Amino acid sequence: MQERTRRSVPRVNGSQVVFAIILAAGMTMAINFSTRISAGQPLQDAYSQVVIEIELLREDQARLVAERDHARSDAYVQRWARDEGKMVRAGEHLVIPVPTRDMLYVAPVTASEASAAGFAEVQTMPRRPPNWMLWWSLFFDHPAPDFSGL
Repeated sequence: MQERTRRSVPRVNGSQVVFAIILAAGMTMAINFSTRISAGQPLQDAYSQVVIEIELLREDQARLVAERDHARSDAYVQRWARDEGKMVRAGEHLVIPVPTRDMLYVAPVTASEASAAGFAEVQTMPRRPPNWMLWWSLFFDHPAPDFSGL
Protein backbone atom coordinates (compact mmCIF):
# COMPACT_ATOMS: atom_id res chain seq x y z
CA MET A 1 0.00 0.00 0.00
CA GLN A 2 0.91 3.45 -0.48
CA GLU A 3 2.14 5.40 2.29
CA ARG A 4 0.18 8.29 3.15
CA THR A 5 1.92 11.48 3.07
CA ARG A 6 1.57 13.33 6.16
CA ARG A 7 1.14 16.94 6.09
CA SER A 8 2.81 18.77 8.76
CA VAL A 9 0.65 21.17 10.68
CA PRO A 10 2.50 24.38 11.32
CA ARG A 11 2.97 24.94 14.94
CA VAL A 12 2.34 28.33 16.56
CA ASN A 13 5.13 29.42 18.75
CA GLY A 14 4.95 31.95 21.59
CA SER A 15 6.35 34.90 19.70
CA GLN A 16 3.60 34.62 17.09
CA VAL A 17 0.91 34.60 19.76
CA VAL A 18 2.41 37.67 21.43
CA PHE A 19 2.59 39.44 18.04
CA ALA A 20 -1.07 38.59 17.32
CA ILE A 21 -2.15 39.93 20.73
CA ILE A 22 -0.15 43.14 20.25
CA LEU A 23 -1.62 43.56 16.75
CA ALA A 24 -5.20 43.06 18.03
CA ALA A 25 -4.66 45.48 20.92
CA GLY A 26 -3.15 48.06 18.53
CA MET A 27 -6.09 47.81 16.13
CA THR A 28 -8.58 48.08 18.99
CA MET A 29 -6.82 51.20 20.29
CA ALA A 30 -6.68 52.74 16.77
CA ILE A 31 -10.43 52.20 16.27
CA ASN A 32 -11.15 53.61 19.74
CA PHE A 33 -9.04 56.73 19.11
CA SER A 34 -10.64 57.20 15.69
CA THR A 35 -14.14 57.19 17.18
CA ARG A 36 -13.07 59.60 19.90
CA ILE A 37 -11.59 61.99 17.34
CA SER A 38 -14.72 61.86 15.16
CA ALA A 39 -16.96 62.32 18.21
CA GLY A 40 -14.93 65.35 19.33
CA GLN A 41 -15.13 67.14 15.97
CA PRO A 42 -18.64 68.67 16.55
CA LEU A 43 -17.44 69.86 19.95
CA GLN A 44 -14.43 71.51 18.32
CA ASP A 45 -16.70 73.21 15.76
CA ALA A 46 -18.99 74.47 18.53
CA TYR A 47 -15.96 75.75 20.44
CA SER A 48 -14.72 77.64 17.36
CA GLN A 49 -18.15 79.25 16.89
CA VAL A 50 -18.29 80.30 20.54
CA VAL A 51 -14.80 81.84 20.29
CA ILE A 52 -15.89 83.84 17.22
CA GLU A 53 -19.09 84.97 18.98
CA ILE A 54 -17.12 86.03 22.06
CA GLU A 55 -14.82 88.13 19.85
CA LEU A 56 -17.82 89.81 18.18
CA LEU A 57 -19.41 90.54 21.55
CA ARG A 58 -16.15 92.05 22.83
CA GLU A 59 -16.04 94.34 19.78
CA ASP A 60 -19.68 95.30 20.44
CA GLN A 61 -18.87 96.00 24.06
CA ALA A 62 -15.89 98.18 23.11
CA ARG A 63 -18.08 100.14 20.66
CA LEU A 64 -20.83 100.61 23.27
CA VAL A 65 -18.33 101.71 25.93
CA ALA A 66 -16.89 104.27 23.50
CA GLU A 67 -20.41 105.50 22.69
CA ARG A 68 -21.23 105.75 26.41
CA ASP A 69 -18.05 107.72 27.09
CA HIS A 70 -18.83 110.05 24.19
CA ALA A 71 -22.38 110.58 25.51
CA ARG A 72 -20.92 111.60 28.87
CA SER A 73 -18.58 114.17 27.30
CA ASP A 74 -19.24 117.91 27.46
CA ALA A 75 -19.16 118.25 23.67
CA TYR A 76 -21.97 115.74 23.24
CA VAL A 77 -24.07 117.36 25.97
CA GLN A 78 -23.64 120.80 24.39
CA ARG A 79 -24.52 119.50 20.92
CA TRP A 80 -27.62 117.72 22.26
CA ALA A 81 -28.70 120.81 24.21
CA ARG A 82 -28.49 123.00 21.11
CA ASP A 83 -29.87 120.56 18.52
CA GLU A 84 -32.52 118.55 20.33
CA GLY A 85 -33.00 120.38 23.61
CA LYS A 86 -33.40 123.76 21.89
CA MET A 87 -31.38 125.43 24.65
CA VAL A 88 -29.16 128.51 24.41
CA ARG A 89 -26.23 129.78 26.42
CA ALA A 90 -26.26 133.03 28.34
CA GLY A 91 -25.99 135.94 25.92
CA GLU A 92 -27.23 133.97 22.91
CA HIS A 93 -30.62 134.48 21.28
CA LEU A 94 -32.91 131.73 20.10
CA VAL A 95 -34.10 132.32 16.55
CA ILE A 96 -37.34 130.72 15.41
CA PRO A 97 -37.94 130.91 11.66
CA VAL A 98 -41.32 132.31 10.64
CA PRO A 99 -43.06 130.28 7.91
CA THR A 100 -43.75 131.90 4.54
CA ARG A 101 -46.87 131.85 2.38
CA ASP A 102 -45.36 129.03 0.33
CA MET A 103 -46.15 126.57 3.09
CA LEU A 104 -49.51 124.77 2.96
CA TYR A 105 -50.45 125.17 6.61
CA VAL A 106 -49.14 127.13 9.55
CA ALA A 107 -50.78 127.27 12.95
CA PRO A 108 -52.54 130.62 13.38
CA VAL A 109 -50.68 133.21 15.46
CA THR A 110 -52.54 135.91 17.33
CA ALA A 111 -51.37 139.51 17.47
CA SER A 112 -50.71 139.26 21.21
CA GLU A 113 -48.47 136.21 20.69
CA ALA A 114 -46.57 137.99 17.92
CA SER A 115 -46.03 141.12 19.97
CA ALA A 116 -44.89 139.03 22.93
CA ALA A 117 -42.39 137.32 20.66
CA GLY A 118 -41.15 140.67 19.41
CA PHE A 119 -42.56 140.69 15.88
CA ALA A 120 -43.83 144.02 14.58
CA GLU A 121 -46.33 142.77 12.02
CA VAL A 122 -48.27 139.55 11.94
CA GLN A 123 -49.32 138.03 8.67
CA THR A 124 -51.86 135.28 9.10
CA MET A 125 -51.80 132.36 6.73
CA PRO A 126 -54.98 130.98 5.22
CA ARG A 127 -56.33 128.02 7.09
CA ARG A 128 -55.80 124.57 5.69
CA PRO A 129 -58.88 123.15 3.99
CA PRO A 130 -60.64 120.25 5.71
CA ASN A 131 -59.34 116.78 4.99
CA TRP A 132 -62.39 115.74 2.99
CA MET A 133 -61.72 118.57 0.52
CA LEU A 134 -58.14 117.38 0.05
CA TRP A 135 -59.36 113.83 -0.59
CA TRP A 136 -62.01 115.15 -3.00
CA SER A 137 -59.34 116.94 -5.02
CA LEU A 138 -57.29 113.74 -5.16
CA PHE A 139 -60.16 111.62 -6.54
CA PHE A 140 -62.05 114.09 -8.75
CA ASP A 141 -60.96 116.63 -11.34
CA HIS A 142 -63.30 119.42 -10.25
CA PRO A 143 -63.24 121.35 -6.97
CA ALA A 144 -65.11 120.17 -3.93
CA PRO A 145 -68.69 121.40 -3.49
CA ASP A 146 -69.26 124.32 -1.13
CA PHE A 147 -71.66 123.39 1.67
CA SER A 148 -71.34 126.69 3.53
CA GLY A 149 -74.71 127.94 2.21
CA LEU A 150 -76.68 125.04 3.64
